[in-house]
Amino acid sequence: MNILLLGSGGREHALAWKMAASPLADRLYCAPGNAGIAREAELVPLDIADHAAVIAFCKASKIDFVVVGPEAPLCAGIVDDLERAGIKTFGPTKAAAQLEGSKGFTKDLCKANNIPTAAYERFTAAAPAKAYARTQGAPIVIKADGLAAGKGVVVAQTVAEAEQAVDLMFGGLLGEAGAEVVVEEFLAGEEASFFALTDGENAIALASAQDHKRVGDGDTGPNTGGMGAYSPAPVMTPEMTKRTMDEIILPTVRAMKAMGSPYKGVLFAGLMIGKDGPKLIEYNARFGDPETQVLMLRLMSDLVAALLAARDGQLKNFDLRWYPDAALTVVMAAKGYPGNYAKGSAIEGLEAAGQIEGVEIFHAGTRAEGGKILANGGRVLNVSALGRSVTQAQARAYAAVDRIRWPDGFCRRDIGWQAVRREQTKS
Repeated sequence: MNILLLGSGGREHALAWKMAASPLADRLYCAPGNAGIAREAELVPLDIADHAAVIAFCKASKIDFVVVGPEAPLCAGIVDDLERAGIKTFGPTKAAAQLEGSKGFTKDLCKANNIPTAAYERFTAAAPAKAYARTQGAPIVIKADGLAAGKGVVVAQTVAEAEQAVDLMFGGLLGEAGAEVVVEEFLAGEEASFFALTDGENAIALASAQDHKRVGDGDTGPNTGGMGAYSPAPVMTPEMTKRTMDEIILPTVRAMKAMGSPYKGVLFAGLMIGKDGPKLIEYNARFGDPETQVLMLRLMSDLVAALLAARDGQLKNFDLRWYPDAALTVVMAAKGYPGNYAKGSAIEGLEAAGQIEGVEIFHAGTRAEGGKILANGGRVLNVSALGRSVTQAQARAYAAVDRIRWPDGFCRRDIGWQAVRREQTKS
């Protein structure tokens, strides 16, 4: 098959790396891609927001299957447009992608279908939102309704902080994403990222992971798109996985089908595991970033076959196999991220870093120029490793980080700390 992957981040490099290994992939293209993806796929300089240009390329290059990486094109309806043009595509339709595109939509769906989630209210003006936050008290969570590139959620520790967040969102800083705000109860517990493939009717569990959202060691500083992850998440026991499928994923799939918007693709559930079991924090309508990097390292089965089965409604008798090893990824970001950062600094030592046993380096924001790899984004590299334990995977990943020469970059030094502590306690 000729396959086109859309996107340019670390998630897409991990997907490209896994798809390139599939016997089903004859030619693999990626638009627009990055310097690392260029090793796995032929890069195409397409603007993926231009659906007509993507369709034209697919027809000219006889593309059999398109895989959509990021959320923005999904919420803009690229799957609808490609499928209408007769091009088989992996990912939810625009209507189904509302599960990520509108937090209010998802909260209402949870309420209507008894899916466990935080108590909430939706607001279109600042004054009632602030009044509700004052009544509920802190800590409390303020969320922009729409897509905000991972920057639309504030966990307010004080009422004043909550009011400031409401003003910021309604003040236009997040554009249309902040036109409506969801104010919700703060959930206590341990977070986990849980993934399931669904074909609109059936769903199968993928692996779990744990993400590190805050920029600094010890989970300090502002939220980011993710500074690292590991898989599996120890908190997702077999019992918790079953409960998540039965209480959250499957009711969602049934509800979307009943609404006439069957969800096909990957469902990424951000969970809080508390004393009462799993609760849904939010849904994403695509693979996570950086969780995909650790999932792809652990996936034994053919990814392309799995994505095709989801698109074609064939998941009922489908199964996936996973390596028992743990995987961990460390995000190397440009200094200043998640605030202002510079692009164009040179990165060296990648080849030496990649020679460490079990290590795979996925590029996120990079470009190649004059024989050099240059930083071209906020999150730039995902230094990833497999190991018999999270402790070993962590040691290998940081050994690789230490071989990379990039004075303008930084990373957290404690990715996987909760799992490592668990492993040390057991031993």
